Amino acid sequence: MKLIDKQSVSKNMGKRLAVNNVFKGIFVVAILFTLVVLAVLLYRIFTQGFSFISFDFFQNFASRKPEQSGIKAALVGSLWVMGVTIPIALILAVGTAIYLEEYAKKSKLNAFIQTNISNLAGVPSIVFGLLGLTVFVRFLDLGRSILAGGLTMALLVLPVIVVASQEAIRSVPKDLREASYGMGATKWQTILRVVLPAAIPGIITGSILAFSRAIGETAPLLVVGAFAFVNYLPENVMSTFTVMPIQIYNWAARPQPAFQDVAAAGIIILFIFLIVMNSVAVLIRNKFQKRY
Repeated sequence: MKLIDKQSVSKNMGKRLAVNNVFKGIFVVAILFTLVVLAVLLYRIFTQGFSFISFDFFQNFASRKPEQSGIKAALVGSLWVMGVTIPIALILAVGTAIYLEEYAKKSKLNAFIQTNISNLAGVPSIVFGLLGLTVFVRFLDLGRSILAGGLTMALLVLPVIVVASQEAIRSVPKDLREASYGMGATKWQTILRVVLPAAIPGIITGSILAFSRAIGETAPLLVVGAFAFVNYLPENVMSTFTVMPIQIYNWAARPQPAFQDVAAAGIIILFIFLIVMNSVAVLIRNKFQKRY
C-alpha cells in the first residue's frame, strides 16, 4: 500500500467512475429497450389472438374462413415431429458426449471432431433441411413424412445438445468418480449411477433450449416437404404433416385481416407450448440439483 500514489488514484478515480456510469447507463437502456419491444409484441399478440382461442380452435382444421380455422392438425403434427426428434436427439447426443468425455483419448482426430461439432451448432437451419431432403427424403426414400422431418430436426439440435452434455459431464467433480471407483464400481457403473445423474440438470437445460428452437423452426421442414394446408390428422410416422410455425405463417400470409388474429392465436398456443416445455425442464433440473 505504501507504493500506491494516492493522489494519482484519486485523480483518475473520477474519470473511471464516469466511464463506468456511462456504460452502465448504455446497458440499462439496452435492457429497457428490449423489454419494451417484448412487452409491445406480447400485448399485440394477446390482444389480437386471445378472442380466437376457444375449444373449437383446438378441434377445427385449417379453413379458408378465419372464423372456422383451427390449429388441430398443426398441433398434433408438431407433437408427432417432436415425438420423433426428442428421443433420437437425446440418445445420440448424450451417447456422443459420454464417449468424447469418458472414453475417447486426446488426439488430433478427436480435436477435429470437437471443432466440427461446435461449428455445426452455428450452421443455418436451411442447410440441415437440404441435408434431410437429400438423405432422408430421397436417398432413404422416406418421402414427405413425419419420420423424415423428425430425423432432420434431430440433426439440427444434435450439436447443441452434444456441447451442453459435454459441459455438464465435465462439470461433475472428480471426487464423485474416485469415490465410486473406490467402492469397486466399474467405469460404466460410475457413469450410469454417478456421472449422469449429477449431469442431468445441465443436460436437460441445454436439451430443452435446443428443442425450443426445433419446435419453432420452419425452413428445414419446408425443405423436407411439410405441407402448408392440412385438414387431417397423421396416422403414423410415415404420414404427411404440418406443424404450428408453418400453419401460423400460412395464416399470416393471407390477405384477409381476420387471419392476422388467427395467426396471433396460433402464436399464443406455440408460446404456451414452449412455456410448458421449459417448466418441465426446470422441475427436472431442480429435482436432481437437490439430490446432488
